[in-house]
Amino acid sequence: MFHERDLKLPKSREKLMKRIEKDLLEDENIIGVFYGGSIGSGNTDLYSDIDLRVVVTDEAYSHYVEMKLNRARCWGEVLFYEQAAQHLSYTVVHYRSFVKVDCFYYRLNDLKPSVWLNDISIVKDSTAKLTELRAASQTITYQPTVEEFNQWRGKLFAYFHEAYRRIMREEWLYAQNMFLGLKWLIASGWYMQKGIQPNSFGDWSKVEGARSPLDKTKRDMLYNWHFKEEQEELLQVINDMAVVARELDIDLSKQFNNEAQTHLFDDVIALIF
Repeated sequence: MFHERDLKLPKSREKLMKRIEKDLLEDENIIGVFYGGSIGSGNTDLYSDIDLRVVVTDEAYSHYVEMKLNRARCWGEVLFYEQAAQHLSYTVVHYRSFVKVDCFYYRLNDLKPSVWLNDISIVKDSTAKLTELRAASQTITYQPTVEEFNQWRGKLFAYFHEAYRRIMREEWLYAQNMFLGLKWLIASGWYMQKGIQPNSFGDWSKVEGARSPLDKTKRDMLYNWHFKEEQEELLQVINDMAVVARELDIDLSKQFNNEAQTHLFDDVIALIF
């Protein structure tokens, strides 16, 4: 059931974007403006944020970063700032319309071709560099590295052990945090299997729902692992997750020619089951 306001969000977002663009396009110190995220890839829904990226001349950069909060107030009625630290090059602004803007400021040399930049919507490109950057990014495919795999594996093992400790202590909030982390780690492993760059740790953006790259079977699996504040039942769910994670670990180990270490998963899990 939608809140009546929610149905108006696309128009509110469009209105905010028009104000942003009118302001930034007229500024000579701003040499590039583009949208990432759902707007960049063209798959917005009612609740999509505005992922705004602003490229500033080297000379004006520090001043524009310092004044970023004032700038955001020019675009609409700010309700609150989620991230407002003066020294950071970005801010997260929540407007009274219920639209959120993640605004990052860059110098041109800060930007390099990346899988994150192959779907961007450019609205200002004074130097034509953003167009070149997007074209170069579209030739890049994500291939997880051995270092990424090892980092993922180490965190996966640690979360299984820490989940067990917290369950046995009946520290349910801590255990729930570990439980959710295990779900995310399994989902990110599935991403690596498919050659898709995972989000930063704990970022569930587009992992669920119709926009997810995961098939329905995997999405349902994540959904059906239910957290329960009862030791025996929760340990059984964790064990079910370990069965899936083991298959994932074996497959990724083969991908990285690390079959000699596939026994390690069983050694890790044997300590808690």
